[in-house]
Amino acid sequence: MGEFDLIKQFFVRQQGQDGVVMGIGDDCAVLAPTPGMQWLVSTDMLVEGRHFLPTVAPERLGHKALAVNLSDLAACGATPRAFTLALALPRADASWLAGFSKGLFALADAHGIHLVGGDTTQGPLNIGITVMGEAPAGAALLRSGAKPGDDVYVSGSLGDARLALEVFRGSISLPGEQFAQVRAAMECPQPRVALGQALRGVASSAVDVSDGLIGDLGHILQRSAVGASLEVDLLPCSAVLATQSLALKRECGLAGGDDYELVFTAAPGQRAAVQQAAEQSATPVTRIGRIEAAAGLRLLDAEGQALAHQFSSFDHFKS
Repeated sequence: MGEFDLIKQFFVRQQGQDGVVMGIGDDCAVLAPTPGMQWLVSTDMLVEGRHFLPTVAPERLGHKALAVNLSDLAACGATPRAFTLALALPRADASWLAGFSKGLFALADAHGIHLVGGDTTQGPLNIGITVMGEAPAGAALLRSGAKPGDDVYVSGSLGDARLALEVFRGSISLPGEQFAQVRAAMECPQPRVALGQALRGVASSAVDVSDGLIGDLGHILQRSAVGASLEVDLLPCSAVLATQSLALKRECGLAGGDDYELVFTAAPGQRAAVQQAAEQSATPVTRIGRIEAAAGLRLLDAEGQALAHQFSSFDHFKS
């Protein structure tokens, strides 16, 4: 199978999508911006052996490749519009491509986002996606708006992806059904797009949890020039993670990564609005801390006592 046959068979879809004047087939895609909206653009790359294991099902990998990018749009409160795909493949395996494209387009269709171009080449398995979304002018959620006194929230639950990784590493074992649950969290995350949109005008800042809560919340603190206190034992976790030791629960929740939940801040006067956004998007949220004027991140246990810690989030060049 040649490059262009591959593209035509697995990645070309119907033309005439909303906002797409010209998609795949020319040197550039032609998109029509919605009047009064601003574009939001983000890129993520997934490399085999670094971001995913060779054992992952291609359908799940297609889903995750787009999900991690949609999570960035969610963190900014954006509506997804279009994406490009750069795909390096060791070989043109029709069965693998069928599964990958099925997972990719199932999630794309669920969020109304259209593939409009990209590139394919032969090489080690590597997936690069650029997403484009839009939000009303001036309404995008940023990392830089947190204020002292704001509440800190997180969506969903944290730590299952890291727990699954520990099973793959052989450091712990789980019964089959429990492992299947946490493996699904690792391989098939659900981007919180609807919640991000519902938080426009409510949240003061937001970021998605991709490398671990400690590090990703740290981006908000740095950009907003504030600090925070977190009540560590309030971190939401699944029933599977809840059965593990306190030390492992804290490690997975604070530094696990690959959760793709949203951590965001909002003024105390917005608590009812935050709850409404959670209900509107059918996404649970948990208040886990408070923004403070003093720099740094302070971790508190259930009794309000400070925890000495050496938690650190994932870093591509240090891990």
